Amino acid sequence: MTKAEKVLLGVEQAARAAQQKKAADLVLLDLQKVASFTDYFLLCTGTSARQVQAISDSVEEQLGRDGLHPAHVEGYREGEWVLLDYLDFVVHVFSPRSRAYYDLERLWRRAARLPVPEDERPQG
Repeated sequence: MTKAEKVLLGVEQAARAAQQKKAADLVLLDLQKVASFTDYFLLCTGTSARQVQAISDSVEEQLGRDGLHPAHVEGYREGEWVLLDYLDFVVHVFSPRSRAYYDLERLWRRAARLPVPEDERPQG
């Protein structure tokens, strides 16, 4: 497996972990042609500080099982905007207010939007 494939696999696992905690409005941005500090941003929203933290916990837990750990975490205690920096990709978990305020989709509008992998487990 190439490094690029491993990175995309990590992003896919992060998306599924967020979906398992009912994250909303998932957006995957490919920053490879517009930024040099990371390859992808995964953006999602939780409805409350507790849900933002639960989504973040789920992502860390799922990726940690495969030996992936964030190099840096910001904002967890406040639960308004949690940033999980995995170096090759960054997971942003926002409250609705913070997502609208920072509007990363607009800021990084030159980045290509990629399809977000769906959680394949049956709902119920």
